[in-house]
Amino acid sequence: MRGVLALSSSLTSLTRQSSVAQSTVRPATSHLLHRRFHPTPTQGTSPLTKSTRTTVTSSASISSMAASFYPEKARVPPALPAPTTPITKFKIGICQLSVTADKERNILHARTAIEEAAKKGAKLVLLPEIWNSPYSNDSFPVYAEDIDAGFDASPSTAMLSEIASRLNMTLIGGSIPERCGDKLYNTCCVYGPDGELKAKHRKIHLFDIDIPGKITFKESNTLTAGETPTIVDTEVGRIGIGICYDIRFQELAMLYSARGAQLICYPGAFNMTTGPLHWELLQRARAVDNQLYVATCSPARDAAAGYIAWGHSTLIGPFGEVLATTEHDEAIIISEVDYSQVDLRRTNLPLEKQRRGDLYQLVDVGRLG
Repeated sequence: MRGVLALSSSLTSLTRQSSVAQSTVRPATSHLLHRRFHPTPTQGTSPLTKSTRTTVTSSASISSMAASFYPEKARVPPALPAPTTPITKFKIGICQLSVTADKERNILHARTAIEEAAKKGAKLVLLPEIWNSPYSNDSFPVYAEDIDAGFDASPSTAMLSEIASRLNMTLIGGSIPERCGDKLYNTCCVYGPDGELKAKHRKIHLFDIDIPGKITFKESNTLTAGETPTIVDTEVGRIGIGICYDIRFQELAMLYSARGAQLICYPGAFNMTTGPLHWELLQRARAVDNQLYVATCSPARDAAAGYIAWGHSTLIGPFGEVLATTEHDEAIIISEVDYSQVDLRRTNLPLEKQRRGDLYQLVDVGRLG
């Protein structure tokens, strides 16, 4: 499904059909269009005087003014409500894992961590970005798996499917290098308690960065960008998926919120340059702007690796509060997600009712189509 953010007041005739896509692959584009808004005074009215401007506005006037903002037009089609889920309060397990060059060891190690999180009560488990392979352009082609070809061609996802079924849990399988034809992707698979693949997210925004003297990395040298925002209904709520660099693009999180997401999961591996400054900041921003939970999971830090991860896997609440986090060593975080807090914060700060549909619109092209 595709999403585009547009600032416009000329899109009111667009259709408002609504649907939630789980894993359909379609092209995606996001861009921001700006225009200046110049209201025209009503014929025959005099300009506001200073005394008029400073007059205390009555509650009725405030209500009338808010109505003129057309908040229902700020999202096209209108925002979807969050679903009613069998579980509204549950434990999440975030597994910050060490990653080596031994793929078989990485798979067994991830299995053990998932089992440990389940023993501690986790009904949803999140793994790191690129947990079965070293994070490097040289490694991606070597460790890549053909997920669609089945278990023999993809031992990493075969393990994820088997253990999700055996432990009766929802599993956000971090990400692994995926081979599809002659292309490579950075891909996250989501499995339900029945072990079935519910969604597959291919990293939309590739990590191409050049900070002289600090870090240079270009995923686009080997990887292809995904084309589909991914949101999936699970036993533990409606979840949006992003991978690492995807977190920097607020439009994607806004799209997920408008589709009724209660939680966004970002497996990621921020580095030692941007991690200290941006990792927690971006998580809290995505959570507080959209009034939902954000969970992230990084590989543990390996100072001897070619790419050194910052670590600090975290769960953020819908008020932007850090609910649980860790440092850079291996760790399993167990924390609670309570969707009543999403409702509470959206009542405390009714942003959805205060959006300025007369000035800007989030246009979800995928849902319009």
